[in-house]
Amino acid sequence: MARRHARPAPAEEQCLEAVRTACPACGRKMWHGYSNFRTLVTLDGLVGLKLKIRHCRHAECSRHRRPYRPEAEGALALPHHEFGLDVIATIGALRYAEHKSVPEIHRALRARGVDIAERNVTYLLERYDELLALSLSDAQRLREITAREGRVILALDGLQPDVGHEVLWILRDCLSGEVLLAKSLLSATSEDLCALLRPVAEALRVPIAAVVSDGQRSIRLAVAKALPGVPHQLCHFHYLREAALPIYEADRHAKKELKKRVRGIRVLERQVEPRGDAEAEVVRGYCAAVRSALTDDGPPPLSASGLQLHERLSEIHDSLERAEKRGLCRGR
Repeated sequence: MARRHARPAPAEEQCLEAVRTACPACGRKMWHGYSNFRTLVTLDGLVGLKLKIRHCRHAECSRHRRPYRPEAEGALALPHHEFGLDVIATIGALRYAEHKSVPEIHRALRARGVDIAERNVTYLLERYDELLALSLSDAQRLREITAREGRVILALDGLQPDVGHEVLWILRDCLSGEVLLAKSLLSATSEDLCALLRPVAEALRVPIAAVVSDGQRSIRLAVAKALPGVPHQLCHFHYLREAALPIYEADRHAKKELKKRVRGIRVLERQVEPRGDAEAEVVRGYCAAVRSALTDDGPPPLSASGLQLHERLSEIHDSLERAEKRGLCRGR
């Protein structure tokens, strides 16, 4: 059945940028060409992604005008999919670990607040099976994918839908955007991850230029052991999110305190509601400005909504003082 209502606005927004800024072909700087936007359905709700796409502007380069997408995108969703990888991993765990039927999986996801149709559960279950079928038994496939670029920039990440379930590990080539290997593991020790990385490196006929991942210790040890000498870049977004967490909490508390000080807007609006004079119009305009400032929000951690609210309320305060001096309104 087709969707009968519009999907609500995302509750969370993330801005993803490419970690690599130098062109993998010519080594010169890649410039920000344009931004793509996509909305993902995840276990934690709707997430809006702003993807800053880079490309090489040098006409003689073999990658001229070819898009280079943020490496972290592949850890969140498959290309052209509206459901996140965490939803796909959960469906696979419910099907094969708990032996649930498609209707039971659908009910379980709906109970967790995931807006999904039953037919999409079947479709995503097929995607899960396809991911697990990506193995090194088809080494020719890996060589064909990576031969066009001449090198591989490997992104590594694991998805665990719930505590106690298997972790779905995905290795993706950032240059082609293709998933090279997907495998479920019960544990994520450095030895287990080495067993994923080594066969991939051996099957490829092109060098691995770099690895991108989060800062998990077992991943760092596995990359250093399985791929000695290969540069390992830690994901900027993960570091930014962790570093900004204390600031985000303080900013959220500040915003809550600021909201307490500007309560009573509706009372003022009711007082001037029956009036049609110029002063009443000015008061209604300022009330609307305060209401807009209170509801405006930004994507953490890239935008501090508390500081933004303080700045906007300060501007409204200064404007009120100027209006009072000009006699447009009486004392507040």
